[in-house]
Formats: sequence, structure tokens, C-alpha cells
Amino acid sequence: MTADRPILLRTGAAFAALVLLVAALGMGAAVGETAIPLDVVAKTVANRLWQAGHAIEPIDEGIIWNYRLSRAMVAACCGSALALCGVILQSLLRNALADPYILGISAGASTGAVAVAILGIGAGILTLPIGAFLGALVAFGLVSALAVRAGRGTGAIILAGVAGSQLFNALTSFIVTKAANAEQARGIMFWLLGNLSGVRWPDVWLALPVALLGLVVCLWHARALDAFTFGTESAASLGIPVRRVYVVLIAVSALMTAVMVSIVGSIGFVGLVIPHAARMVVGVRHGLLLPASALIGAVFMIAADVLSRVIIPGQVLPIGVITALFGAPAFALILSQRRSAL
Repeated sequence: MTADRPILLRTGAAFAALVLLVAALGMGAAVGETAIPLDVVAKTVANRLWQAGHAIEPIDEGIIWNYRLSRAMVAACCGSALALCGVILQSLLRNALADPYILGISAGASTGAVAVAILGIGAGILTLPIGAFLGALVAFGLVSALAVRAGRGTGAIILAGVAGSQLFNALTSFIVTKAANAEQARGIMFWLLGNLSGVRWPDVWLALPVALLGLVVCLWHARALDAFTFGTESAASLGIPVRRVYVVLIAVSALMTAVMVSIVGSIGFVGLVIPHAARMVVGVRHGLLLPASALIGAVFMIAADVLSRVIIPGQVLPIGVITALFGAPAFALILSQRRSAL
């Protein structure tokens, strides 16, 4: 009986996590300027997936399926992916302030996506996610080179990330100002703040596999991430192939960041704050920290999306504004507690 207890606990925790995620998705589909009962949401899903034949108002069904549910799904994928990226970067770099936004990866992905969308780089061969992925890799490479040049202190990578973010944000603004017409410029600038308004089911089929792939790869390397907590030399002494793991996990982080940025724009603070919140709940072992971060990130982003739709009646705020309102104070708190890290 005692041997079965850990299995029962893990099964119960997984079931509770699934229920929480489904409940969050349901709220994301039900809450909005026009409130729709949760039972109508359930009936709509049953009609669409299993042809249940429930009698529902066509308008309500269209709002739920074509607008809100796909939006909630992408928000969940985005929150999970960015939270996983934060866990990876904080573990590999051994810095509590590392995340895709601060390290310039998000800004580089934005520049790559805008270069493809407005300048037409790639002549139709490069898609928006590929352009964002290449931009993210270039940004991280530049930030890493700057950090190595500046020194090996733990604060060097953060300072280099700030410089890289400013550089790529400036490049994005230059491209938009120079090459975009007024309508494109307005759309791009709103998108860069984080925008889920145009999200539909094709975006779900792009975001969901990437988020799941990222989670699987991260869980596969959970033991290696535990070892990296004590430094690369300690990881190597435990038989971890340091260089290969580093390359794989950085590439996965860049891929997840790039895909999410290409869909919803640049969203800050999720990858910074959520891993710390997850550590407070489940501790520092990555076998638990990774799925917990993914779940909390998904629920947080769905809640932020709902709030962005209802906080001002008749107007939808960029979701990046909501995440910054919550993330900036949390970042200040982390910064004040980690002064020695800089």
C-alpha cells in the first residue's frame, strides 16, 4: 500500500491539473463582453467534437467556437511555452532574472517576424514562425557573445540581454517606420504589445504541437536541468553531455518563443514570474517544476486574456499590458530579493 501511494499522489495531481486547465479554458470561453453560461460552452464543444445535437443559439455557438475557445487555447499554449522557456533559461544560466523577454530572444523573434511580414525577406520561402525563429537565434547568439565579452559574472548575461532587447526593438521600430504603410504600422505595433484578437483554429494547430513538444523535450532533460543548477562542471561530472543539452534546450526555447511571438506578439514577464511562482508550490526539482510551470503559465495567460477583454467595457486591451501590470511588480520584488545576483 505504501509503495502505491506515490503513484496515487501523482495520478491525483495530474487529474487535478487537468481539471484546473479545463476549468480555465471553460472560463476563457464563457467570460467576455457577452457572458455565456458554462453549460452552453460544454454543449458547443460536444456538438463540434461529437455531433451531440444540443440546441444552441447559432450566435453563441459561433462566439464560443470561432472566437473565444481558440483564443483561450492559444493563450494556454503561449503561457505554458513562455513559462517553460523561463525555467530552462534560469536553470541553464543559473540566473533568477533570465527569461526570453529580458534576454532579448523575444525582441529578436519580433524583428525576424516583422522583417518577413513587411520587408518580404525570404521571398515567400520563409514563413512568419521561421523568420521569428531565426531572429530569436540571432538575438540569443548576439547576447551570448556580448556576455562572454563583458565577463562571466552572473549579471553580464542580463546586462547584455537589456542591450540586445533595445537593439532589436529599435530595428523593429525602424522597419515598421521605414517600410510599413499606416495600416500595417498600426497593426504591427498593436501586435507587438501582445494581441490575441486575430487568433483562430489554424493558430491553435501551430501553437499546441510546439508547446507539447517543448514540454516533452524539457521533461526528457529534467535530470540534466537539475544538474545544471549546480553549474556546468558539476553537470559534466555527473555524465551530462553539457554542450549537447545546452544546444538542444536553447534551440527549443528559441523555437517556442518564436512560434508564440509570431502568433500573439511579444509578451513580457510570463517567463520570468511563473517559474518563481511554481517553485514556491512544488520546489526546485525539474520533474515537478516543469509541468507545474506549464500549468500555471497556461492558467495565468487565460486569466490575463479574459481580463484584457472585460477590464474596459467595449474595448480589448493588448494582453501584454495585463501581463506587465502583474509582472512588473513581481519583477521588482524578485530584483530586490536577488541583489547579489547582479
